[in-house]
Amino acid sequence: MIDKRDLSGTFRERMKLLMQRTGLNQSAFAGAVGIDRSALSQLLSGSSTRLPRAETLLNIAAEHQVSLDWLLGLSQDEGITGELRESLEIAEAEAGFGSTMLAKWHAEAVGTKIRYVPSGIPDLLRTEAVIDFEADAAHISRDAQREEAQYRVDYNRRPETDMEVCMPRQTLELFALGKGRWDGLPAAVRAAQLAHMADLIEDLYPTFRLFLFDWRQRFSAPYTVFGPYRAAIYMGGMYLVLNARQTVTTLTRHFDGLIRIAEINAHETAGFIRGLKVE
Repeated sequence: MIDKRDLSGTFRERMKLLMQRTGLNQSAFAGAVGIDRSALSQLLSGSSTRLPRAETLLNIAAEHQVSLDWLLGLSQDEGITGELRESLEIAEAEAGFGSTMLAKWHAEAVGTKIRYVPSGIPDLLRTEAVIDFEADAAHISRDAQREEAQYRVDYNRRPETDMEVCMPRQTLELFALGKGRWDGLPAAVRAAQLAHMADLIEDLYPTFRLFLFDWRQRFSAPYTVFGPYRAAIYMGGMYLVLNARQTVTTLTRHFDGLIRIAEINAHETAGFIRGLKVE
């Protein structure tokens, strides 16, 4: 995952580079991209990790003919690709899940298939103990994470829900061993999490189907495809939201490719999890 602090730091340095190239002072540069001078000074000072609104980012990219990916440090290629304004937005992963854009996207996609590649253990399958451990490590709200998990469970209990999830089996193997991001999580908590996960997978099937693939065969960043409407790529504290139909179709095909190479199919996943050894 990409730390938002890294994004804001790279953004700040690239803004300074653009100012040097143009030779504009702060007032002129701010006016050209539609923000006031005080807002620009705050962005350049490094006093906050908050990024500008999506509209401001798009204005900066368009005014100076650079790509949004380059501006945020996601690419070394400065060139603009595609019709940026129509196809891409940025949304923050806010606290209070029920009122966030992510919750609204789920609501809009009811009755269509949602495809989800998680960054770790799927949110709705986590126990409160694991939620608290991960929230504390990331310095984010426990309550917001618990709310999100419960919202997703309730969402998947609706009869019209159709959700497919595909993730590397190695993520679950590392969890069982208490390695990586779960280093320090007690074995008893990990065992309880695996048992809870297996039970919930069986309970929610077939509206919720979890497939496992080998990450040595295929890499995937975490993302969600909300039916035919949009896709959101998770970047740690924020989402890149893609609205162009062709882009959504391409990510849907990518997800279907993950399903095709899955080593463990949805009806086998609970059994696989119960067979993991906790150390």
